[in-house]
Amino acid sequence: MSLIRLEADENSVDERIDKYLGAVLSDQSRSFLQKLIREGGVLVNGKPVKASYRVDGEDQIEIFLPEPETPVIPAENIPLDILYEDKDLLIVNKPKGMVVHPAAGHRTGTLVNAVLYHCRGQLSGINGVMRPGIVHRIDRDTTGALVVCKNDRAHNHVANQLKEHTITRRYVAVVAGVIREEEGTVDAPIGRHPTERKKMAAGVKNGKRAVTHYRVLQRFRAHTLIECRLETGRTHQIRVHMASIRHPILGDTVYGPSKDPFHLEGQALHARVLGLVHPATGAYIEAEAPLPDYFHKLLARLSACQKPSDIVS
Repeated sequence: MSLIRLEADENSVDERIDKYLGAVLSDQSRSFLQKLIREGGVLVNGKPVKASYRVDGEDQIEIFLPEPETPVIPAENIPLDILYEDKDLLIVNKPKGMVVHPAAGHRTGTLVNAVLYHCRGQLSGINGVMRPGIVHRIDRDTTGALVVCKNDRAHNHVANQLKEHTITRRYVAVVAGVIREEEGTVDAPIGRHPTERKKMAAGVKNGKRAVTHYRVLQRFRAHTLIECRLETGRTHQIRVHMASIRHPILGDTVYGPSKDPFHLEGQALHARVLGLVHPATGAYIEAEAPLPDYFHKLLARLSACQKPSDIVS
């Protein structure tokens, strides 16, 4: 436990103590500080107070901060669909519904829990205890190829390739509407949505450059099967970009219609190809994740609704 001593000043007079501490200890959340106050971890002039206490200009404040707990992420014997593996790298085919790394509400059942078991804990530690081995992520309901690094040297090498946009990442998706052009590019910055903070948005003022190239593979009556190649890797990039040109991914109820008539339980998006330069050998390696069953069934349903259309691949 660590002790922080503060002396209130004139500028803080009559301010609620939870608000005052939130401003002074900006790295701590207000909810955490309120809990600390309730539990007697904050003393004013030697006595515990309530969160509503109004600060006086001469108050002596003591804050007893508990030592941060190091989370223990359990290794779990969860089957993995391995596309490639050696002593440096592991490329897996992530299934639908699996979260990549532990977070609030998802402490177990994640890809990290699975690879901790499979790799016997031999993973890069650059991203900390919550994300060992993880260099990049794909969304919970996106399936497909994802690389995991087993040591820090491999992690740094792959991270640099991501930074330089030299990793091959090709996705397939089914989008709403019929795309008439054979191929196209969406070049629009992506950043946090200005009013819906859990969403991303294209074209926002403080967004980061994002580029998605797409081409048509097959057209259906009211949908299109496309391949997307990522030039950059922003959060929800393909989902946001396709929605921005009025072709949201089928099943994406966040960026598309709120109801999904196909009941897909998430977007029809699959990371099919992942290619990179091997950190140890310098050779280019590429892994391809086959389309999952739900994707095949969706394409069969779409094909059954019409005459066979031209395949452009």
